[in-house]
Amino acid sequence: MADAIRIEDLRKSFRLGFIPKTREILKGITFSVREGETFGYLGPNGAGKTTTIKCLLGLIRPDAGSIAIFGRPHASPGSRAPLGFLPENPYFYDYLTAREFLAFTGDLFGLGRAEQGERIPRLLELVGLARAADLPLRKYSRGMLQRAGLAQALINDPKLVVLDEPLGGMDPLGRKEIRDIIVRFKDEGKTVFFTSHILQDIEMICDRVAIIVGGRIVKEGSLRDLISEKVLFTEVTVSGLPPAAFEGLGESVSTRGDRVLLKVYDEARVDEVVGLVHDRKGRLVSLSPRTETLEDIFVDTVTRT
Repeated sequence: MADAIRIEDLRKSFRLGFIPKTREILKGITFSVREGETFGYLGPNGAGKTTTIKCLLGLIRPDAGSIAIFGRPHASPGSRAPLGFLPENPYFYDYLTAREFLAFTGDLFGLGRAEQGERIPRLLELVGLARAADLPLRKYSRGMLQRAGLAQALINDPKLVVLDEPLGGMDPLGRKEIRDIIVRFKDEGKTVFFTSHILQDIEMICDRVAIIVGGRIVKEGSLRDLISEKVLFTEVTVSGLPPAAFEGLGESVSTRGDRVLLKVYDEARVDEVVGLVHDRKGRLVSLSPRTETLEDIFVDTVTRT
């Protein structure tokens, strides 16, 4: 499968104010995004995620290294034509409506009136702004502005969609709707490259991820390869028995109302807990094996680096 993005040994430094000293933000990063996949780019604040995106988009010039978009150097004419972008904090002219704003961006891409007339209503419906299409953007909430920004990122029907924190400012329902849209991109053959602090969402929709810490890629790969299916512990919730009944069976025992919560790290002891509950006429409320998550990997990687 061809690469939609290929970044090799990318480096970027910035001057620190008036002091003749520079700070290296990107320290020779290398990774690729395959065509048609959804790729998550993770890292703590200040790790270099947005700087990478700005280099990719040509908003800043890297000091060294190479960037290719669908096999073409990113600085070559027309290389970014198949690309759509949503910044982390989109800012639009307040007095335009969403419909007018999309028409404006359509003009920038050279779309004709007939094509805009077909595409704009469909995009407004897709991002859930059909009813607010003729309201000025100054009356939009942050989440609504994110939706408008996502619509403009799609106005040119891009093959590659770059999203910087697209789920910021969204309520749980809004996040689910945007996740569903991103999943739909994959079905349409689009490539998605996005950053997010919401690791649960990345785990749900990404094919592969890269973790950047301190300007270096420290992990890259598919979630299947990175996340172990080994059970870390089993969480058992019981009612009808006192916490003292489970002494020595769980490394963590706590109470919540009339229920006892145990974390059992030794899988062999789970059966002992279940047997004890049965013998003493208690009630087993839930039994949940806890496997490794992307958050576990991320926290462990960042703290160790």
